[in-house]
Amino acid sequence: MNLPLSASGTELLRIDGAVRLDHLGVMRAQGADAASFLHSQLTQDFKVLGLSQARLAAYLSPKGRMLASFVAFRRPRVGDEDESVWLVTDRSTLPASLKRLCMFVLRSKARLSDAGDALSVVGLAGSAADGLLESAGSAPWSKLDRGDASVVRLPQGNGQSRALWVGPAAQSQDLLASLAPISSSLWSWLEVRSGVARIQAETVDQFVPQMLNYELVGGVDFQKGCYPGQEIVARSQYRGTLKRRSFLVHGDEAMTPGQEVFWQNDPAQPCGIVAASAANPQGGFDAVAELKLAALDGATLHLGSPGGPILQLLDLPYAVPRDAAAA
Repeated sequence: MNLPLSASGTELLRIDGAVRLDHLGVMRAQGADAASFLHSQLTQDFKVLGLSQARLAAYLSPKGRMLASFVAFRRPRVGDEDESVWLVTDRSTLPASLKRLCMFVLRSKARLSDAGDALSVVGLAGSAADGLLESAGSAPWSKLDRGDASVVRLPQGNGQSRALWVGPAAQSQDLLASLAPISSSLWSWLEVRSGVARIQAETVDQFVPQMLNYELVGGVDFQKGCYPGQEIVARSQYRGTLKRRSFLVHGDEAMTPGQEVFWQNDPAQPCGIVAASAANPQGGFDAVAELKLAALDGATLHLGSPGGPILQLLDLPYAVPRDAAAA
């Protein structure tokens, strides 16, 4: 196994294969107004979304805090069936976000449902991802329909290609049987190393999208019309009020979403929150942690308490502005 070093000094494991992602569910929006309704509720433009694209999107409270995150895409119309949009999200946030969205459908010709019994989600890494995407674009969030299923290219994790396969549960069995298996823990690590954290039950209502760098990775459209929380998101973007961002960190102890992070120079209060975490296959644990920008200026970061395990900052795979005025 070839193990070159990454920019952060860790070895680049070559990971190829597939894993069923039982922690992810699928919400389905159907009807003539499905796309326009989602356009009015989420941080992305669904009116112009083509069949070769997917979108990272967030569902916000009126205060601009993230209640759920989605990888969403349109499915091709078949015969006389209604237009549909599939939204992949964490199972722990699906029931509450579905219930809340349904409250606002009103007269829109849109029906929202939990499609988790009919559809499965499979994670693909390395050549397994590239092979199924075939002629699809190489950029993140490109999408290819394969019969009753769709494959979405995700941002790379630790330099590895990644994709989501979403389709009928019965077909997922055949797909998994045809590819080398990888563990769910390895998939979670690749997700963390991508620097894109999804919202889970432990992190609901904790972050505005920019705190998780969503506008840097294609998760916010600033040109579209209004949606819940839009004013807060726009103010953070254009008035330089954002003082927190997410970064990769490494530690020797296990980290959990929602766990607090402390800064040595201001131990009286937490300086951040763990948004996503996973065991590093080469030792220790990696996490996406939302941090005050001030906490990046020297001194040490600690997990759980001011005297907790020390955390080391790692390189993200994309650039992050560290000047609050530029955020």
